[in-house]
Amino acid sequence: MDLERFRKLPILGILRGIAPEDVVPLVETIEEGGLEAMEITMNTPVAAELIEQAVKASKNNLMIGAGTVLDLKGLKSALGAGATFIVTPVLIKEVMEYCLKRKIPVFSGALTPLEIYNAWAAGAAMVKVFPAKFFGPEYFREIKGPFNQIELLACAGVTAQNMRDYFQNGANAVSFGASVFKKEWLAKKDYQNIGQSIREFIQGFRHG
Repeated sequence: MDLERFRKLPILGILRGIAPEDVVPLVETIEEGGLEAMEITMNTPVAAELIEQAVKASKNNLMIGAGTVLDLKGLKSALGAGATFIVTPVLIKEVMEYCLKRKIPVFSGALTPLEIYNAWAAGAAMVKVFPAKFFGPEYFREIKGPFNQIELLACAGVTAQNMRDYFQNGANAVSFGASVFKKEWLAKKDYQNIGQSIREFIQGFRHG
């Protein structure tokens, strides 16, 4: 993953529980919508196969990572499939250490000030504040008081409408998942609405 590229458009799409037949059209929809970074969570059935499929479909246009990585077995499976960055729900030291040695960016999950500090000190590229929606944008402003050097990614509850609040209060990046990749849209193969929702995020960031 090119972190500098990600910082220029710091929005991450999260795909969880998708079907194999959705991968290629979703990659196309994501690219057309202007998003540049996406993850497929490892608790999705045949996740490694889906990551490999997505990497081939994107032809290196997208930065593709693996989310919900919980152990070394899942990590190695994800990296073997072509994931270029790793996302974890909490700080998992063995995952962090393995990736740091290989210069693979890790977005480590945390919530409390101590967890956020520990994740950053352990080497997180950014700290994923999760679940952000229960604390809201103002929490980021308070965290940035003592920890202004720590880069934070807001995860859970971020919308195209409130995204600007997160950035203005100190978030360095945001992510979205089921609010855009809705189960009902996926069931109906409604990639048009998914693409429109992605564009709203991108436009909100560029013109907000």
